[in-house]
Amino acid sequence: MDREKIEQQYKWDFTQIFATEDEFEACFKEIEKEIKAFSKHESIMANNAKSFYNAIDDYYRITRKLEKLYVYTSMNFDTDTSNNYSQSKKIRASNLFDEWTNVAFFVTPTILKKEYSEIEAYYKEEPKLLDYEIILKREFRYKEHTLSDKEEKLLSSISKAMGNDYQTYSLLKDSDLTFDNIKDEEGESIELTSSNYSIYIESKNRRVRKDAFKTLYKTYKQFSNTFASIISGSIKENTTIAKLRKYNSAREYYLYHDELDTTIYDNLIDSVSNNMNVLYKYYDLKKELLELDELHLYDIYTPIVKDFDKKYSFEEAKNTVLESLSILGEDYVDILRQGYENKWVDIYPNKAKRGGAYSGGCYDTEPYMLLNYQEKYNDMSTLAHESGHSMHSYYARHNNPYQYGDYAIFVAEVASTVNELILAKHLLKNSNDNKEKLFILNNLMDLFKGTIYRQTMFAEFEKEIYNDVENDIPLTADHLNTKYYELNKKYFGDNVIVDEEIKYEWTRIPHFYYNFYVYKYATGLSAACHIVNNILDGKENAVEDYKKFLSCGTTLNPIDSLKLAGVDLNNKEVIESALKMFDETINEFKSIYKETN
Repeated sequence: MDREKIEQQYKWDFTQIFATEDEFEACFKEIEKEIKAFSKHESIMANNAKSFYNAIDDYYRITRKLEKLYVYTSMNFDTDTSNNYSQSKKIRASNLFDEWTNVAFFVTPTILKKEYSEIEAYYKEEPKLLDYEIILKREFRYKEHTLSDKEEKLLSSISKAMGNDYQTYSLLKDSDLTFDNIKDEEGESIELTSSNYSIYIESKNRRVRKDAFKTLYKTYKQFSNTFASIISGSIKENTTIAKLRKYNSAREYYLYHDELDTTIYDNLIDSVSNNMNVLYKYYDLKKELLELDELHLYDIYTPIVKDFDKKYSFEEAKNTVLESLSILGEDYVDILRQGYENKWVDIYPNKAKRGGAYSGGCYDTEPYMLLNYQEKYNDMSTLAHESGHSMHSYYARHNNPYQYGDYAIFVAEVASTVNELILAKHLLKNSNDNKEKLFILNNLMDLFKGTIYRQTMFAEFEKEIYNDVENDIPLTADHLNTKYYELNKKYFGDNVIVDEEIKYEWTRIPHFYYNFYVYKYATGLSAACHIVNNILDGKENAVEDYKKFLSCGTTLNPIDSLKLAGVDLNNKEVIESALKMFDETINEFKSIYKETN
């Protein structure tokens, strides 16, 4: 429906951020002036402790104001993307951010030109600088990887001509590829596309999903040499930059930002590799329930649970989420309940509203959530998920000054997944509807299969092809096809027919251009499982320790922040606890299915 027809109680109230448009415009003009005035720091920042502190403090003060401005314009636009006025405001805010980046370019280089002993002397001269001590220590981690001014300028110039591989890849995959027609369930000829493939690969008609599978990869096969050239170029660029910046490998380079070493990555792959039997057990169950003599790769996305169409009103979903999360304590639930009442959530879909869901806001706003709620179980689960993000933001912002009132991307999905799992466990314990239970258990099985095993397979492939480039092994299409096919055989086991077409799947996975990102999905879910197990098992101080993790912001690095919640990702027990939960989920599904049928 049109947004105007949705009742106010179900929509964000933007006056909580800026009471009037005049107030917004006044803030905009004020920041414009402050950005222009900031240039004065460039020539004097390094002079003494006071000027050094003033530059850094002004930098964070202006950035803080800009974030509030951008959140306001961005949220306005997301509620109605057809509104040209909202779009223009968002563009203005974005342009102001770009201007700020250009003006403030000198801050980090000025810091890194000093020795840390000079900064320590500054702390004594200007004690207020200690407010930024953690940030400064993190900046100085990059000193040994920072080149001379001349070299940095040259590298910056070259970088403008690099980094286009993902754009080239996307244009080829999403715009230029066309696929042959297939016949749908009714025998009608339809053109297969990247968008509708997900529909037909889940078809209950085996002939349809087999045709979709073979037709899709027939086209990708034709372009595999081109895709190989693109990904090879991308990896060569990344390994070259890493080498120039004095890292031992590109993987070390990309993990360095999160203060991680490569053992975390290797620990994940090793732990999953040693527990493949759980995944094989899942595929054996799928084969049994689909009543197939052979389980092919075009069968694995076929639903094994019949359609489940129970409706959950938003009021019911809200109350169920709050009830399930009561295990996290009265304070947690009271804050979240007040958030629901105070319009943290923009609930229903409307014309031209941004799709999907997210948790946003900034330090000086509420931790807002955008939903497109349509009364399905997945919508209720999404409410729990985004509430996890928002409560993480709430605790981080309310327990830290601005400069530490956020959390690292590495741990971003932990709190959200904790909430999802707690909701699922709550419903499984309290529901009297076996169909509902089977639906939830199937969702969980898909979560484990897709987030831990599949993403770890991607991570292992990415590690291997980077190693190949760093050892001067050419990434030809044949080489990539063979390597990817062998990994699929490892991850699907002997009881699944690993169809030859899957060797081309790497060509359609955009994650291989995200530069060692996918493993974070698997570690995030594993950490969440470990936390949930500790809480549900009533482990002493588990809830309090979890809230310490939520509250620490960026005062600790990601690994140390998780240790507050009892999670040590250097310990294989964390990954194994998640795989054990997957195994228990399979067993519970089998038991209820047998009871129901």
